[in-house]
Amino acid sequence: MKVLPIHTGNFKLDGGAMFGVVPKVIWNKLVPANENNLCNWSMRCLLVDKGDRKILIDTGIGNKQSEKFYCHYDLNGDQSLLGSLSMHGISANEITDVLLTHLHFDHCGGAIINKDGDLVPQFPNAVYHLTESHWNHANNPNDREKASFLPENFVPLKELGLLNFLKDGDMLADCIEIKVFNGHTFGMIAPIIHWGQEKLMYMADLIPAAAHIPVNYVMGYDIQPLITMEEKKSLLPWLASEKVWLIFEHDAMHCRAQVQLNEKGQYKAINATDEWFN
Repeated sequence: MKVLPIHTGNFKLDGGAMFGVVPKVIWNKLVPANENNLCNWSMRCLLVDKGDRKILIDTGIGNKQSEKFYCHYDLNGDQSLLGSLSMHGISANEITDVLLTHLHFDHCGGAIINKDGDLVPQFPNAVYHLTESHWNHANNPNDREKASFLPENFVPLKELGLLNFLKDGDMLADCIEIKVFNGHTFGMIAPIIHWGQEKLMYMADLIPAAAHIPVNYVMGYDIQPLITMEEKKSLLPWLASEKVWLIFEHDAMHCRAQVQLNEKGQYKAINATDEWFN
């Protein structure tokens, strides 16, 4: 079994929005902003290759939106979803499963492409997995979150009968444990990959970057920030005791890290690196 990072490029978001109530004088030392207060973030997906099952976790922002839409996010970097898969010798037709952590546009935009005016699956032979609670929420979003859900990114999957709903505790392909969180958005998955002796947890938007490990470093985008804090409080001791590798979807400087309780009683990143496993 192989576990590989799939880089789909970077985008820029307001630093204040990414760190919520944490003052800029603090977060700017961790993730420096430009003159417009924008920080650069990755859209790092993950591929779990079991030979007969090739499972892609998240799909990046995609390429079917308008130039006006993309200009708000200053897309940058040379990587692309299909390009990164191709670097590992994998074509779109070989993907058997796509696990969507949630349906915000920067996580699922690459699931559907515009082909000659028709919206079709990027991965035509894949089953697309997510939680039913999140599906229901994405199709009936609150006003605050509505702009993050673009129906063209996911409604065709339902129409084509390609969806499979998972719940907390399920196992996908006998190696991906489904863990569900509700602070960032309802029914988001942050899966645990059991890889030999290692445990990897793809953090999605629960802990989007190493700088977000402290409990109170919570994004302004979260619909239930106090729930996010409680979820992190419950999870961090286990991550530390099990020496789990956190895989960051949005950290442009580090792809992975572990966590450790410091002398002040706070959890911090250790062994943070942009180098993938040997």
